[in-house]
Amino acid sequence: MLERLSPPEGARKNRQRVGRGEGSKGKTCGRGHKGQNSRSGGGTRRGFEGGQMPMNRRVPKSGFSNYLFRKHYDVINVAALARFEDGATVDPAALAEAGLVRKGRLVKVLGNGDVGAKLTVRAHKFSGSASQKIEAAGGKAETLASK
Repeated sequence: MLERLSPPEGARKNRQRVGRGEGSKGKTCGRGHKGQNSRSGGGTRRGFEGGQMPMNRRVPKSGFSNYLFRKHYDVINVAALARFEDGATVDPAALAEAGLVRKGRLVKVLGNGDVGAKLTVRAHKFSGSASQKIEAAGGKAETLASK
C-alpha cells in the first residue's frame, strides 16, 4: 500500500543541531577558531582571490558582443502546421494559442516535414525550404516586420 511506504533504514538522518552545548557540535559549531570564516557574514564574494588582481580584471577585453541586443526567435517546423485547417491563416497569435510558440515572441518557420494544407502563414522569418514547401502546397508565406 502506498501509505505504508517508508525509506530504508539509515537513508534519512536527523539534522545536526549545532551550538546547543558541548554534547553536540558546541562552542565553535564546527567553524574552527577565529578567522574570517568563523564570523557571521564571513567568507568572500565569488571571484575573490585574496586581494590578488582577479582573473576577470587581469584578462584583456576587446571587441563587441551582440549578446544583449540579439533577436531571439521561437522556431517551428512546417510539419507542426498540419494541425491547422485548409485555408486557415496562421500567425504568431494563432501559433501561441495552439501552444506551439510563446506569446509575443518572434517566430521563424523551418522546413522540416511537409505541409498538407493550403495555408497563409505569417511569420517574422522563413527558411528557404519552408517557404518553398508552403507555396508548393498552394499557400502563402508572408514575412512580418520584426520588432
